[in-house]
Amino acid sequence: MNSAAIALLTALLAAIALVLALAVHRGNVAAAVNAVVSLAVAGVAVAAAAGFEFAGSGFVAPELAFWTAVAGLLHSIGMLGPYDSVWWWDHLTHALSASLLTALAYAGLLVVAGESTSQTVVAVAAVGYTVLAGVCWELGELVARAVGERYDVEPVLVYYGWKDTAYDLVFDVVGALLVVALDVRVFVDLAATAPGATRQLLLWSTVAVVAASAVMALGLFARPDD
Repeated sequence: MNSAAIALLTALLAAIALVLALAVHRGNVAAAVNAVVSLAVAGVAVAAAAGFEFAGSGFVAPELAFWTAVAGLLHSIGMLGPYDSVWWWDHLTHALSASLLTALAYAGLLVVAGESTSQTVVAVAAVGYTVLAGVCWELGELVARAVGERYDVEPVLVYYGWKDTAYDLVFDVVGALLVVALDVRVFVDLAATAPGATRQLLLWSTVAVVAASAVMALGLFARPDD
């Protein structure tokens, strides 16, 4: 990346840090936690985009760093109030985050599946992967609410009801479909740098998402005998 791009990326990360400082100043624990997570995820994305070789010649996938930083910033800002006051903010963040996740899954599946696999099959699998992750996130919001109510603490994720959950999943799908419809392959080179690791990451992340969803669903909806 050139110096202007690096400056822009630095500004995005600094903006998330500013949101974190503002959340701490306001005593908004949920916003602070989400900002910390956003910074951590963005940091990992920057490292991955650089191919984990900071002394190298440049970024393998600079789009990953920017995409993740923008998504993290919008989510962090949303926790300070726009999620409640701006009706389209939640839709935007879900579509953006879902499109990022789908672009990563799509690239990985293209590399792992090879040319013998139909692109339609790969596209459907990428969208399905994102939908599974979206369901897991929505269950996480329910768990956060349950934990908050049980221990009388502010939940780190806010649950707004079943209608909001439906909208969230719809915009997850919208973001995912945009990626496969436009055949976005910006992360293929990154996935191709380590096909074996890409395969394992897709496999185990899918297993983790399914397992976490099952555990949360059982915990939320199972009725105790007593």
